[in-house]
Amino acid sequence: MIIKSADFVISNTNVSKCPKEQLPEYAFIGRSNVGKSSLINMLTDKSKLAKTSGKPGKTQLINHFKINNNWFLVDLPGYGYAKVSKSKRQTFQEFIKDYFLQRQQLVCSFVLVDSRLEPQKIDLEFMEFLGENGIPFCIVFTKSDKLKLSELNRNIQFYSKKITSTVWETMPQYFVTSASNKTGKDELLNFIDDLNQQVAENF
Repeated sequence: MIIKSADFVISNTNVSKCPKEQLPEYAFIGRSNVGKSSLINMLTDKSKLAKTSGKPGKTQLINHFKINNNWFLVDLPGYGYAKVSKSKRQTFQEFIKDYFLQRQQLVCSFVLVDSRLEPQKIDLEFMEFLGENGIPFCIVFTKSDKLKLSELNRNIQFYSKKITSTVWETMPQYFVTSASNKTGKDELLNFIDDLNQQVAENF
C-alpha cells in the first residue's frame, strides 16, 4: 500500500463522537513511551502527523486520521503511565474500553510493545481484555533498531513462550518495526491493505 494522503479528522474522549463514516478502522495502542507516535509518522510518511514527545503520556485523546480517504488510523492514549493521576488514568481506561467495546468499524488493533523489554504485565492484561471480548489484534514490536538481531530474536522468542503459557495457545500475529529505519513499514501496510480488501468483499 502507498499512502497518498493522511489527514487529521477529530480528537475526543467520547466514542459516540467518533466519525460516523462506515470506513474500516485500525487502532494503535501501547504503554506510554513505546514509540507509538513515531511509528504512526513513519507509516504515513508524515513527520508531524502524530505528536511525539520525550514526555510519556502525550496522547490523551482518541485521534482519528483518514488515510487515502478509505480507512481510519486511530491513535489511542498510552496506558500505564505512572505520572498521570489515578483519577485521570481511570478516565483514560474507561473511554479506551468504550472505544474497543462499542466501535463497530474497528477491524484490527495493533498492540505496541518495546522489543527491548521482557513481557510487561499490563501489556498481557490488555491483550487478554481484547481476547476475552473477541477483538482482533496483532502485536507490534517497536524500536527493533536498538537491539542486535540475535537479541531481538531471543526477546521475541521469550515473549512467545510467556504469552503462550499465560494467555494464548499460540502466539498472535506480530510485526517487527523500527521508526528509525522503517523496518516493518511495508509488512504492516500490506497487512492493512489485505484486510481492507476483505472488508470490501464482505459488503
